[in-house]
Amino acid sequence: MAFIVKKNINGNEYYYLNENKRIDGKVKTKTIAYLGKIKKEAEKKAREIIKKMTNDKKEMNKKKKVEDNFGMRKLMNKNISINDMAIFCKRKGFVYPSAEIYGGFAGFFDYGPFGVELKNNLKKNWWDFHVRQREDIVGIDGSIMTNPEVWKASGHEESFSDLFVVCKKCKKVNKIDKSELGKVKCEFCGGDYDENKTKEFKLMFKTTVGEDNYTYLRPETAQLIFINFKFVQENARMKLPFGIAQVGKSFRNEIAPRDFLFRLREFEQMEIEYFVNPKEKCPYKIGNSKILVYSENMQNKKKEPEKMKFKDALKNGIIKTDWHAYWLEQEFLWFVNLGANSEKFRIRQHVSDEKSHYAVDTWDLEYKFPFGWKELQGMANRGDFDLKQHMKYSKKDLSIFDEKIKKKIVPHVVCEPSQGVERALLVFLFDAYTYNKKRDNIILNLHPKLAPIKAAIFPIVKRKGFEKISESIFNDLKKDWNVVYDKSGSIGRRYARNDEIGTPYCITVDDDSLKNETITIRDRNTAKQIRIKISQLKEIFKRLINNEIEFEKAGKLIVTRIK
Repeated sequence: MAFIVKKNINGNEYYYLNENKRIDGKVKTKTIAYLGKIKKEAEKKAREIIKKMTNDKKEMNKKKKVEDNFGMRKLMNKNISINDMAIFCKRKGFVYPSAEIYGGFAGFFDYGPFGVELKNNLKKNWWDFHVRQREDIVGIDGSIMTNPEVWKASGHEESFSDLFVVCKKCKKVNKIDKSELGKVKCEFCGGDYDENKTKEFKLMFKTTVGEDNYTYLRPETAQLIFINFKFVQENARMKLPFGIAQVGKSFRNEIAPRDFLFRLREFEQMEIEYFVNPKEKCPYKIGNSKILVYSENMQNKKKEPEKMKFKDALKNGIIKTDWHAYWLEQEFLWFVNLGANSEKFRIRQHVSDEKSHYAVDTWDLEYKFPFGWKELQGMANRGDFDLKQHMKYSKKDLSIFDEKIKKKIVPHVVCEPSQGVERALLVFLFDAYTYNKKRDNIILNLHPKLAPIKAAIFPIVKRKGFEKISESIFNDLKKDWNVVYDKSGSIGRRYARNDEIGTPYCITVDDDSLKNETITIRDRNTAKQIRIKISQLKEIFKRLINNEIEFEKAGKLIVTRIK
């Protein structure tokens, strides 16, 4: 608020226009303008300045509103870009650039209230599918920093690096694999890379420990599985074949982090190392799922990928081992069963010059992002390389007794389903994102198991009787699920708010709730509503979340306008 101040200086009166502002929690006075020596003229001048300030503020607000509306119009498009997705995630409380108030920090992101719930749900469902629902896999949680000898044995300290390159044309910095030098163009402008400025760039973050020791932030979760392999096998009494799973943070000093959550410096991995006797066949059934297959031969001959069953790709010798075919299908099904679009996936075999030094065969599960086909999971047949390396460097015996053949062996890692949490999160966000023209709002069609909020509970109006029942339902459901209570705004606006963050069901307390103890449940995807007894709510809601019952069969369908 601006105000006039009179000051007496050497017996003369002077008028100033001041303004109070709160800065760092304290109210401070700032002089805006000198108004002169005559009171009436000062008051006139002050009114003109205040009017101009008010108009400028209105113009700025108008401009901001136009920019916001333009941003929303861009988001009202099914085919949004990775940058549009970053804007949406920030607007809706999923993901924020880390330290944005200080200008951000490339390659690092923070998760908001809905993002952390989505991410935790994703990890929980991965763990349930891969560990708790199987008898042949157990988990660990390894240290982020460990003895640096681990990284010498694994080969990371010596060879875990990318090539730092600079484009001759656009001058942008990028990274390429050593196998790509002289073969690829700048992905930003198509120009050539300057080989004179090319240098090796180490990817591990080095840090001090204590006064004069050092180690690295782990660049992958796999090595913690290998160094604990024998302890886990003995303690969990595992018999071959078996796997060890881990979910946790990894860190890589990427030269050019980009594409929002796709390429980061700090990220989470969900990984399994699956150990077998290499002579043992896979005992698990390979199903009839179909996927685009892009073999090494197809790539070398410039052929298009072909859609086929996993078991046919194995039968025709495209996938070399039954274990690989089995795990590729399992990882594909994990995505599809949680609502991902099966048409946007393919498996691609690594060509000879891109395979890791330890890998017998490697396949990537890829997804068609707005910026092209990109890797989601790398699945390498690592053989016995890792265990033997750690045996060599540690001088410890990591072989185990195989009861089937009655002798000790060093197991092979026949496959390592490994993926980034953030990339998986992007898949589900892109496949869920929809703009509904009829409702005129964005709908995030997330699988109920992944949705950050499982249900929103509304009293149809702000009255004591409606609110009391709504709060009672909220307090009951929140014991088992993450639900919210919302009585702010029109019912249509409350529906729209929850559609945008992926809430699958909205529960409304209305006049009939007071009369006969029933409530309505609205389905996010169809906007259809059913009515059920409050006493049945918890059981029916559980079945809806677990996809055990069709929505329209869960209660009495009621006729209402779509909103």
